[in-house]
Amino acid sequence: MIAGWDALPFVTADLPGIGGVIKSQPEDFVVEEIPAYELSGTGEHLFLWVQKRGMGAEYFQRQVARRLGLANDEVGTAGLKDRHAVTRQWVSVPARAEPRLSELDGDGITLLHHTRHGNKLKPGHLRGNRFTLVIRGVTHPEALPALVERLRIHGVPNFYGSQRFGHDGETLTLGLDLLLGRPSRGGQKAGGLLRRLALSAVQSALFNAHVAERLREGLLRTVLAGDVMKKWPFGGMFNAVDLPTEQARLEARETIPTGPMFGKKMFAAQDVAATRESATLEGAGLTPTSFDAQGKLLSGTRRYAFVYPDDLTAEVIPEGVRLVFTLPAGSYATVLVRELTHSDRLEAEDADE
Repeated sequence: MIAGWDALPFVTADLPGIGGVIKSQPEDFVVEEIPAYELSGTGEHLFLWVQKRGMGAEYFQRQVARRLGLANDEVGTAGLKDRHAVTRQWVSVPARAEPRLSELDGDGITLLHHTRHGNKLKPGHLRGNRFTLVIRGVTHPEALPALVERLRIHGVPNFYGSQRFGHDGETLTLGLDLLLGRPSRGGQKAGGLLRRLALSAVQSALFNAHVAERLREGLLRTVLAGDVMKKWPFGGMFNAVDLPTEQARLEARETIPTGPMFGKKMFAAQDVAATRESATLEGAGLTPTSFDAQGKLLSGTRRYAFVYPDDLTAEVIPEGVRLVFTLPAGSYATVLVRELTHSDRLEAEDADE
């Protein structure tokens, strides 16, 4: 059985939380994309620096295509951005759309700047995201300094946020049904995007389970024999053999242990680490071969077990607490906020990210 979001442990468990909620209004959750590379200024693709407000990622992409007279698949984005937020991000479109750029503004979309580049923007083409958040309804602001200091020093568990698993975990349940061959209400219709999201949800939940177990046992920042280590903030991977040396490198912020995103091409752990990862699979009723039939949908990879938030600042303001920080691409701001509030119900009202 895979535990849900509300069962995940805290790295700040021994400290009091501040309470509060986020996303009371879109301006409380501002996200700015950090691109992976410099744009050349020339080429056959227009790169649009766009701000959107209160708009889901898929609807946003469709709106850009419609307003510029393009097919949906001609619009490139680097990552999905929150609906209940103000976000600024790059979007790529074919250069032939340039005469219609004036039609893009309005109804939640603002074009801030545009330039050119040689390649279309593809998923994953970003280094990270910079967040400016407001937590309202804070009950214990005096607890903030100790919490922030803990996260600065020890990092944030790199859990996937609850939105990865669908409403009430429905996407995760469908993915498990598909892998285990169980009948499912949505299984017959699980093709294309839904199938990909469901299977990815299982990978993500297994990763969460693995990292959660290490955190509960006090091993999140301990290098284990055979761990797959990855250089921080980016770089190659390798198996840990000389544990004292690798532990010193972890403490120096040179490397971080990774957790499994299971699949047949995943970089394999060894020794103690491999045994622990196998136990995570067995706990969900799965085996390494469970993923083989899914092909490229579940090829497998590795993910940092925790991450360090760059430039983390926090201040008490009349509305509550304002946070500013940067996370690598694919890491969730809600996980950091959860460590501060000690609440699994982070949002003022139900809202999909």
